[in-house]
Amino acid sequence: MKHRIPGLAWILAALLAHAAGAAADKPRARDLGVPFDGAPGALNAITDVPGVTVGFTTLIEGEPPLKEGAGPIRTGVTAILPRGNSSYADPVFAGWFRMNGNGEMTGTTWLEESGLLAGPIMITNTHSVGVVRDAVIDWLRARDQLKDGNYPWALPVVAETWDGALNDLNGFHVHPEHVFAALDSAASGKVPEGNVGGGTGMVCYQFKGGTGTSSRVLPAQYGGYTVGVLVQCNCGGHDELRVAGVPVGREIERINVWANVDSPTRDAAMGSIIIAVATDAPLLPTQLRRMARRAAIGLARTGTTVSDGDGDIFVAFSTANGGAEKDAGYAAPFSVRHAEFVPNDYIDPLFAATVQATEEAIINAMVAADTMTLLDGRPLIALPHDQLRALLKKYHRLQPEESSKAARRP
Repeated sequence: MKHRIPGLAWILAALLAHAAGAAADKPRARDLGVPFDGAPGALNAITDVPGVTVGFTTLIEGEPPLKEGAGPIRTGVTAILPRGNSSYADPVFAGWFRMNGNGEMTGTTWLEESGLLAGPIMITNTHSVGVVRDAVIDWLRARDQLKDGNYPWALPVVAETWDGALNDLNGFHVHPEHVFAALDSAASGKVPEGNVGGGTGMVCYQFKGGTGTSSRVLPAQYGGYTVGVLVQCNCGGHDELRVAGVPVGREIERINVWANVDSPTRDAAMGSIIIAVATDAPLLPTQLRRMARRAAIGLARTGTTVSDGDGDIFVAFSTANGGAEKDAGYAAPFSVRHAEFVPNDYIDPLFAATVQATEEAIINAMVAADTMTLLDGRPLIALPHDQLRALLKKYHRLQPEESSKAARRP
């Protein structure tokens, strides 16, 4: 299948779109007066965790109606690198959790067995998992990462959510060069949200969904550690949506929502969510599995009851203990490695930070999203900012402007 835009131009357009998205000063949930618990980091993003980089390739082309193989295209690739370009050579401790398994995250068998994550976390659409996985291996090979003391094989972590309401899913428009572009563009700093990367074609609570991020910084007495979260949200029914405890979904008129018309049990969208949790707190794999489970509580705060059709899969990693598994190599002499960890008695603040950052990341994704056209030609509306503020005020939950500004400061 050939692109209608030549490959190089396509990648350039994607990178330019990424840069434009990063530069755009879109309002975030806190800017609209949504109150959240906890203190965010300077960027209120997963990149507040030192060393973590994020990159995107965003593919948007064509208009409905659907012509399979031609478009419209509303999809992309998201890359999260725990240690930037050293992510494969210096694996991180990690753990994962399956809330509901109607979805996919590759590489979890070895992650569970070893407690290690080597390389990036990638997120895309359901039918592009295979090509993204293979392209990550090729990207590592092209950069000489699969030799010289590193593992000579790779089992990449690639997750997905379904974008078939907006995207020509069976047109297979994600190609290896798009994966390379997302990985090569990964950077620290501000993280674009909404209709970007793998989140481009997502539906969340039957509004426009997408990519969102948030972070929390613990008080000094709890180590001053940072927890960052990035989500690709594509879950929930319209009436389930809650924002800061307010039943927003029930209060906003159901206009042009996409529904799972084949569901025999409920008028709601089947969907999924991928949640990546990062921290610089020194944690062991067993503790990180526990941390990944806490993302489910943050998700629940936004209202979903998790449908049978959901692929709700979460992964957590720690950037601490650098070098604990680096260059273990078959030829190296036997040695003992040392790792630090936070005792379980002191882990509760990290659990709370995970819950808080997950909740905010989901709402940030919805606030940043822009209205898109469904394959049937109807607009899928983004969460209306003015109505959201009005409902927060009605329920006495609207954060005053000055308080909102203070809450955004770390």
